[in-house]
Amino acid sequence: MVKIEDSWHKVLDAEFGKPYFTSLSSFVEQEYLTQKTYPLPADVFRAFDLCPFDKVKVVIIGQDPYHGEKQANGLCFAVHEEMRLPPSLKNIFKEIEADLGTKPLSSGDLSRWANQGVLLLNSTLTVRAGTPGSHQGKGWEEFTDAVIQKLSAEKENLVFILWGNYAKQKGKVINRERHLVLESQHPSPFSAYNGFFGCRHFSKTNKFLKEKGLGEIEWR
Repeated sequence: MVKIEDSWHKVLDAEFGKPYFTSLSSFVEQEYLTQKTYPLPADVFRAFDLCPFDKVKVVIIGQDPYHGEKQANGLCFAVHEEMRLPPSLKNIFKEIEADLGTKPLSSGDLSRWANQGVLLLNSTLTVRAGTPGSHQGKGWEEFTDAVIQKLSAEKENLVFILWGNYAKQKGKVINRERHLVLESQHPSPFSAYNGFFGCRHFSKTNKFLKEKGLGEIEWR
């Protein structure tokens, strides 16, 4: 029994019975038993628990959870309340301030966004401590592809935010006639100055939501 928010459980029920997910579950369980693995087991599906399927307005796609001590909290780009901001999240906050003229809160937890309908979705939901990419190719990508396909097919007027080539590839299944897709370079310090800064994705998101009669996101 996968412990995930009820509306998501209904939407994704067929995935949980597929052979790839059975294999993935066994692998992840063994990793938690034998290796230090992030995030905490209770936080693996936190992005879904905080943002039910029927509440989703915006989807931000990340790659792996952070692999450092006490960083990963189940939300892409986010860290636990007391943790120092990682470089990419610092740049995200800089862009918000430049775009909207408002300074975000100092906390990198980002549950305040998730509670407003922002699904902060990593492609891979677990990782071995200190080993980036260690849980790639085990089935998580197939699962999160199914999540994106369900959102694209069953909802309308979502905003998908794709930062970097990995997220852009992941977003190829999105129906762009039904949804707004915003793309730019990744907010990492290695690429932020090549197209992330100045992308104005936060004001563009709110403009679209307002035009569709949906509540805007308070990016704080």
